[in-house]
Amino acid sequence: MARKRALPFELGDHAIAPGTQERVLLPAARLYSDTPLDLHVEVLHGVKPGPVLLVCAAIHGDELNGVEICRRLIQVIDPKQLTGTLLLVPVVNMFGFIQQTRYLPDRRDLNRCFPGSERGALGSRLAHLFRTKLVERATHIIDLHTGAIHRSNLPQIRVNLDNPEATAMAEAFNCPVIMNAKDRDGSLRSQASELGIPLILYEAGEALRFDYSAIKAGVNGVTNVMKMLKMMKGRRTRKKVTPVFAQRSVWMRAEGDGLVLHKVSLGDTVARGQLLAHIAPPHGGEHTSVYASVGGIVIGISNIPVSHEGEALFHIVCFDADEIPHASEMVDTFVEAYPDRPS
Repeated sequence: MARKRALPFELGDHAIAPGTQERVLLPAARLYSDTPLDLHVEVLHGVKPGPVLLVCAAIHGDELNGVEICRRLIQVIDPKQLTGTLLLVPVVNMFGFIQQTRYLPDRRDLNRCFPGSERGALGSRLAHLFRTKLVERATHIIDLHTGAIHRSNLPQIRVNLDNPEATAMAEAFNCPVIMNAKDRDGSLRSQASELGIPLILYEAGEALRFDYSAIKAGVNGVTNVMKMLKMMKGRRTRKKVTPVFAQRSVWMRAEGDGLVLHKVSLGDTVARGQLLAHIAPPHGGEHTSVYASVGGIVIGISNIPVSHEGEALFHIVCFDADEIPHASEMVDTFVEAYPDRPS
């Protein structure tokens, strides 16, 4: 029979009492100036035993929407009303966050450094710390991301659909699009899979920018998952969005060099053969055109209005023809439910 009251949650040198919230600083590294850097973990420990949900952001240091999602969650979750434990890490890659860059100082991608090593290079050491102190303590993980710099992503969940528990988390999150995504070597997602921990990845917005619709949807999404896991009471915030599953996606690339004149926007439904953009020489002359090779929805877009031939411009998630109307309706419903304005 399960205990009615949780035991203290131990992390580092701290023992967090049930029904309390505490910030734990895990020593991570030092700057050249000998200034210490800590991994900040906000621990919200519930009064009853239950799941341990790890929510982390900025594993790529310039992806800021997740940082704000975590900050808002810290404000709205009451540990006295919580079952289980919520671990919030707003900034995993503190080096990239300080420098406003995706990478670590040695240009390595922290999300390709797992499982890491206690004696390896900087990224390997940070990955090892994050894995041993936090990932291995979690029963479920939500990893918050945005598009890369100068690229915007429509809010979407990426998950390995072969994992039923992770798929249930993805459905509960309540995004318009759920993409089947296989594990990548060295990633947090791959590490979680090896440990048997269900993980979903939330992609929304652009690096170094706040997208308030994506932030609000992210806060609701995390609390929806917590309610599904019975960590919180109350009904999920559904916003009448029924997620649509997609097995694959395709990037459409520039057919020439020059100025990019968009004919479609993020979230638009496109048909196979539809015109997506003209590529026009800056000094005049004949333009080239970019057409959709598949039918689906634009879930990623380059925001730079210039391009070299071959550069990725539009990311289209593919659906069967009979699925496109429903997918389009869900995207429209989502956009209406989460207007992009500060709140």
